[in-house]
Amino acid sequence: MKNWQTSLTGLITAVLLSAAPANADTLRVGMECTYAPFNYRTSDGKLEGYDVDVAKGISEIIGVDFEYVCQEWDGMIPALLANKFDLIIASMSITDKRKEQIDFSSPYRNSVGRIVGPVGKDLKLFDDKGQPVVENFDGLRIGVERASTYFEWFSAKLPKADLVLYDSNEAMYLDLKNGRVDVIMTNPMKAHLSFLSGEGKGKYEFIGPEVNEPKFFGPGVGVGLRKGNDELRDKISAAIRKLIREGKLKEYALKIFPFQIHDDAWAEE
Repeated sequence: MKNWQTSLTGLITAVLLSAAPANADTLRVGMECTYAPFNYRTSDGKLEGYDVDVAKGISEIIGVDFEYVCQEWDGMIPALLANKFDLIIASMSITDKRKEQIDFSSPYRNSVGRIVGPVGKDLKLFDDKGQPVVENFDGLRIGVERASTYFEWFSAKLPKADLVLYDSNEAMYLDLKNGRVDVIMTNPMKAHLSFLSGEGKGKYEFIGPEVNEPKFFGPGVGVGLRKGNDELRDKISAAIRKLIREGKLKEYALKIFPFQIHDDAWAEE
């Protein structure tokens, strides 16, 4: 009887811990804090970026304070499941594989990938239909972020590719500059702002077209949360739709990019 009671108590505790009540006063939000321009710390330690603005907008609409927890990317979902935080607002693409473990809100940002490499290499990595030319990837060392959708794409499309895995974009860009990798695959919005418009300008460029395959990159980027929090998920999704209708998502994007990075159709339920 004692063992049965102990097991039941443990089960109830686990269920309670897994829930992030929709009426909670404060929710903890996980993000990388190194993924400029989406979520990063400034020189004075302040969190800024598109994801941060979205988080603040959601927080205001649902009337809940957010506390931010910095977490390396490959441990993001395990940390959520371990109750280190309640939400992921970290430019995480909504994919079927991730949905096996966690739930997502409706999307708040587009999700695509693109290859970046040295100017003038003429690598011809994609054909006229935008499909990868497998043999032209032979001999290339390719940098991707660990546990990312870009890693999943390469694993499926080019399983023999020589991948170098990174815990942060900063380390990946550094190795590209130092010649430790030949090309990288990353978010084109981030690459444009944080690298190609700065220290990489004139030296590096996009190679080939955008890689936009929902099978790998999903319908977009959403807020991640543990399964079983349907009321909270629906509140967050409603808040995102409101941010779109009121032009706030566009406003957040135009602080960084010369274009919006969401689909206005997402405002519909």
